Amino acid sequence: MLGCSGNTEIHTPNLDRLAEHAVRFSEAYCPNAMCSPCRASVLTGLMPSQHGVHTWLDDATIADWPKNWSALQELPTLPDLLAQAGYDTALMGKYHLGIADKPQNGFKEWVTLQIGHVQSFYDNDMIVNDEHVTYPGHSVDFFSDQAADYINRRGHDAENPFFMFLTYPAPYGHWPSVKGEARNKFAGLYSETPFQSVPREAVSKELIDWMFVRHDKMPDYHDPNEINCLVHLINDLPTLRNYYSQMSVVDDGVGRVLAALDDQGIAHNTLVIYTSDHGMSLGQHGFWGHGEDTWPSNTHREANNIPLIIRPPGEGLEGKVQQSLVGTTDIFATILDYAGLPLPTPEAMHSRSMRSLIEKEQPQWGDAVFMEQEETRAIRTQDWLLMRRFGPTSYNFKDELYDLRNDPGERRNVIDKVEHADELEALSARLNAFFDAYANPKWNLWMGGCTKGNSTRPFLWREIWGEDWKPTYSI
Repeated sequence: MLGCSGNTEIHTPNLDRLAEHAVRFSEAYCPNAMCSPCRASVLTGLMPSQHGVHTWLDDATIADWPKNWSALQELPTLPDLLAQAGYDTALMGKYHLGIADKPQNGFKEWVTLQIGHVQSFYDNDMIVNDEHVTYPGHSVDFFSDQAADYINRRGHDAENPFFMFLTYPAPYGHWPSVKGEARNKFAGLYSETPFQSVPREAVSKELIDWMFVRHDKMPDYHDPNEINCLVHLINDLPTLRNYYSQMSVVDDGVGRVLAALDDQGIAHNTLVIYTSDHGMSLGQHGFWGHGEDTWPSNTHREANNIPLIIRPPGEGLEGKVQQSLVGTTDIFATILDYAGLPLPTPEAMHSRSMRSLIEKEQPQWGDAVFMEQEETRAIRTQDWLLMRRFGPTSYNFKDELYDLRNDPGERRNVIDKVEHADELEALSARLNAFFDAYANPKWNLWMGGCTKGNSTRPFLWREIWGEDWKPTYSI
């Protein structure tokens, strides 16, 4: 969804210019293909099995949440640590990690939405510190205005440095927010786009299986219209036009915020990171949306690969593409490194500073990223992708192994090929060792743990761990 990444149909001039003087990570992956877990991982440096948020927090159950609840309340977060070091901290945008009525997790400036599940980009109720306001226009424009105003109000001689977490609730690829033709100012750019950047594929068996499982196992939980839209979204041209145009709205907002840094003369002294919370399949592999929108869930590239552009402080950086495998959790350590702060040590943390990848030509770095999506855990290297499923269960889940050298599209599962037995054994051992090291027993679903707030497979975990199993809200 970026021109600088090779998409010739998208209009992202501001992000493309950013990449010209930054490092673009082509092999960046989120640890979970849902919004709340990835936001939690950015702010804590932890995997879902450590912080406990395994899927999106369901706003429909907000009445059941504890008063002023935050899913990260017991954990040190980036704004907590930076505020303690003298930084001003600001949230601008979607929170979706708890109740948003008042500032949480060390943020001082608090501009957000009460809910995280985007129904519309327009006419949203906003929380601006202690005020509640309704903004009739596009929510991305609102947060861009707020972010630029915050930078301009501070000026170039502000006493304290600042950390801003600017989290646009867009492009957001689900109905109703992107149903039908867009009405934003960039909609016309895509009225004649053929969308050759999006494959036309048949609906996958795994998506159909998930529809049936949801219908049978959670009939009172999911709106049938919401389930059915997963099939209708694939190859729907009005939705694609709408979705692409929302990305251009985001690009425009990024440009306005970067301009504010320039106007205040502080761009050279600011670390800028552009990324997204998770990936998004637009029909690749026959499903639309998240890795959990198939049965079993998946960690295909489209669901977990994320854009990541980092512009460090300084001037004159020539843009480059970095192909090392990095993860969302690494953003945490990178920001603390540039701020001159150590990692907190309440529990083991896999977060690694990417500073060496940004500033050095041949840095030492690991060769794998790890992901989890409730019943699926995965390891990706440059050459292999292994998806392991929890078992045994009555669903007889199958593991998947892809030879990325010969099958970069991840189309042929070679898990049963004898010639790959050694690779399978080695990858399985690394995957087991990783989660042995980076999982909190309280939140380790594979060892009888819980989820915070929500699970999209509660029936599965009750089958495995007993009828008393249920999500919880605290440690």
